[in-house]
Amino acid sequence: MIEAKNIWKIYGSGEAKTIALKNINLKIEEGEFVMIIGPSGCGKSTLLNILALLDVPTKGEVYYKGRRTSTMSENERAIFRRKVGGFIFQQFHLIKTLTALENVELPMILDEKDKHYRKKRAKELLEKIGLGDRLNYYPHQLSGGQQQRVAIARALANNPRIIFADEPTGNLDSKSGAIVMNILKELNEKGITIVMVTHEQELLKYASKIIKLRDGELIEIIEK
Repeated sequence: MIEAKNIWKIYGSGEAKTIALKNINLKIEEGEFVMIIGPSGCGKSTLLNILALLDVPTKGEVYYKGRRTSTMSENERAIFRRKVGGFIFQQFHLIKTLTALENVELPMILDEKDKHYRKKRAKELLEKIGLGDRLNYYPHQLSGGQQQRVAIARALANNPRIIFADEPTGNLDSKSGAIVMNILKELNEKGITIVMVTHEQELLKYASKIIKLRDGELIEIIEK
């Protein structure tokens, strides 16, 4: 589904040059639950952003279903991010002035979905993750775990094939984190590919493939 070939990410030049990723090669198959792990600063989030087409490598190629993503126009990359990928971040990134329902509607507005459809879809998604009674709550009225569930619903709005998650439990207590992980597990069991960055060893039980990074290098791939 996704293949990274000889991926390098270099910031700056000369004495200020920082190598974030060094010659990364990996494949992500459809339906996998992939976890990217490693110490802080090892390049986990950088790799995730490149795989999700939120960033571009300095050298190397990312392929999606056999197509070189470097040949995509900016519009095609935007369509990928809007229709193929769903994104969940550690900091939630909800719009503070929008309700839970409106936050989930947002990707569908960008995709020019009908108003009736998007409200119905957003309501159904929030109900499925146990927030049917919080539709009109603003982010500041929700707990961290509830905000992350709203972010998951938003990520699912346009029926993505892949969910990219960057430390989705990093700001949550253990109970809320378990709820979020169980939601991701259920989505994966329904065929959605999950690519997730984490530093929490206890979450590796959910993964079907583990990618280990250290100092920007891929040191091991474990397939369960």
